[in-house]
Amino acid sequence: MQADRDTAALVAATTAFVRREVIPVDDEHDGDIEAAGGEALRRRLQEGARAEGLLSPHGPVDCGGLGLGMAARAPVFEAAGRSLFGPVALNINAPDEGNVHLLDHVASGAQRARYLAPLVSGQARSAFAMTEPAPGAGADPTMLTTAAAKVDGGWLINGRKLFITGADGASFYIIMARTSGEPGEPGGATMFLAPSRAAGIDVVRHIDTVDRSMLGGHCEMLFTDVFVADEDVLGGVDEGFRYAQVRLGPARMTHVMRWLGAASRAHEVAVRYAAERPAFGGRLADLGMMQQMIADNEIDLAATRALLMEACRELDAGGRASESTSIAKTFAAEALHRVVDRATQMCGGLGVSRELPVARIAREIRPFRIYDGPSEVHRWSIARRAVRRLADTAAS
Repeated sequence: MQADRDTAALVAATTAFVRREVIPVDDEHDGDIEAAGGEALRRRLQEGARAEGLLSPHGPVDCGGLGLGMAARAPVFEAAGRSLFGPVALNINAPDEGNVHLLDHVASGAQRARYLAPLVSGQARSAFAMTEPAPGAGADPTMLTTAAAKVDGGWLINGRKLFITGADGASFYIIMARTSGEPGEPGGATMFLAPSRAAGIDVVRHIDTVDRSMLGGHCEMLFTDVFVADEDVLGGVDEGFRYAQVRLGPARMTHVMRWLGAASRAHEVAVRYAAERPAFGGRLADLGMMQQMIADNEIDLAATRALLMEACRELDAGGRASESTSIAKTFAAEALHRVVDRATQMCGGLGVSRELPVARIAREIRPFRIYDGPSEVHRWSIARRAVRRLADTAAS
């Protein structure tokens, strides 16, 4: 019960902080993080969060975080997600949040001190460099083509990456590179830690995407004979794909948490508008079609929370939760998109304007159906598991 009270207090404090310090900046700059100040804004907001004891609720305690498990962090992340800048303010934004989780589980003691602690404290930003241009790694990570060759004292990495979130301005990168095997084979990947100042790392360009709230953009990167010392191999050689699963399941759920907050705000704005807007001799909210949209939003939000919490409990219990996170991510990405789309419709002309936050939330949430695995890939995975379970049952 004490833990529940502590979490409730943290949610309340986060809600108040985001409403007071973060949403006004978000509203003023239409969710454009660079227009709002970029890195300088991040530092200012995180100093405010630190002063109120809100910074890095997911981070390990020994590195200065609050040490919340998955289920406990869900309502906190949702409260932060009510502003597009809220996750930046609490240091729970992608990709840093997922990298904190990965490093906490895999990094050596020296790597924790050099990379994890500065990340948790907000002194550093990071990026996770896995996705590549076709025919390289994308929705199918086994197509990895970036290669690392063993040399005396370390490795030389060569390859090109695409859509690397947060790459511009990151302090270090976690690079996925092939150390054995061929593209299309299920093994042979290794994770490497590399400071951004390392020779041979080039952030080539920003890729112009519809979303504008991600600090550091989505970038193309080139790695040319980048030397990484043996002590900066993250985990074991050829174990990268296994470690990626440590990161991906929880990261999918924290995406759900954050976007749940944004979609909830859009819904509440729309309901308030419908309840106050006179129309056809009454209020918009009195019309049956409007009530159906409101009810469907309530259902989608409640179902998303239920699937999210089921997956979080499985993760907290030490399970891989591969299926439950895929189900929750796929449902949430589509359900929350529906929520925001209905909110747009309910608000009419204002719903597609900068007068309300609904339009920018709709703009920002659409890529969630692609990021961290397209819905179609998750469905393929879910279906394969279902068929395999049936076959195993029949054989037993």
